[in-house]
Amino acid sequence: MADKVRLTVGIAGLGLIGGSFARAYAAGGARVLGYDAEAAVMREAAEAGAIAGELTNENAKECDLILVALYPAAAVEYLTKTAPHLRGCGLVIDCCGVKRSVCEAGFALAKEHGFGFLGGHPMAGIQFSGFSNSRADMFKGASMIIVPPAEGGAALVERAQELLAPAGFGRFTITTAEHHDEMIAFTSQMCHVVSNAYVKSPRAQEHAGYSAGSYADLTRVAKLNPSMWTELFIDNKDYLINEINLMIKHLAEYREALEASDEPRLAALLAEGVECERRAGR
Repeated sequence: MADKVRLTVGIAGLGLIGGSFARAYAAGGARVLGYDAEAAVMREAAEAGAIAGELTNENAKECDLILVALYPAAAVEYLTKTAPHLRGCGLVIDCCGVKRSVCEAGFALAKEHGFGFLGGHPMAGIQFSGFSNSRADMFKGASMIIVPPAEGGAALVERAQELLAPAGFGRFTITTAEHHDEMIAFTSQMCHVVSNAYVKSPRAQEHAGYSAGSYADLTRVAKLNPSMWTELFIDNKDYLINEINLMIKHLAEYREALEASDEPRLAALLAEGVECERRAGR
């Protein structure tokens, strides 16, 4: 098995996700080569023992696995620049939060330059960013979404599951780029939009002593990284706008029932929500 031999893993981008991968693989005995545009981050990762050296065009082909943990536009730029040097490396997987734009570029570059590429999205994280908040157990038990190419994907997926084993994922979800982006608009992006909008109430500044678990649950992801989430939202704006419109429609239904003091209607709306959550399996 891949996790029983010493792997060489390259990681481009050493923020929260890339840094957590670096820590996980280093803890598992892999040789980790890292790249980050910030020299201070490279030093921090090296001092933490998360990387053994710099990932370069020259040593990329030595890697069994390269993980691209950058923002979508930066990921495409990195893949475009490094693709001519990736022939001979084991497998390249991006870790972006949207898949259509990155996979379109990645699959085309992989075909042109002769390397294996999969879209990926680790479903783990916290509300804080940066290498300093990364940890080796970030992905333990989490789902890893994999987007394979239209042809030859089965073998790449099997190899990816072996190579990703040291990160500790609990399941792998295989899907298309389109379905990923449609689902993630609901399960992730919409949560951040709602949370970020919710705390704009003046009451948010006075919540101490009046809030409990439900408030904490709803507001946790309001503390997002504005530049990263702006790029993710705009890159997936068609699906995200659909979800926002649906939310507005449902909120209007609650408002109308309240304005009319229509108790049966309001109770029915609440019961519908309970039933939807029950059918979702929680």
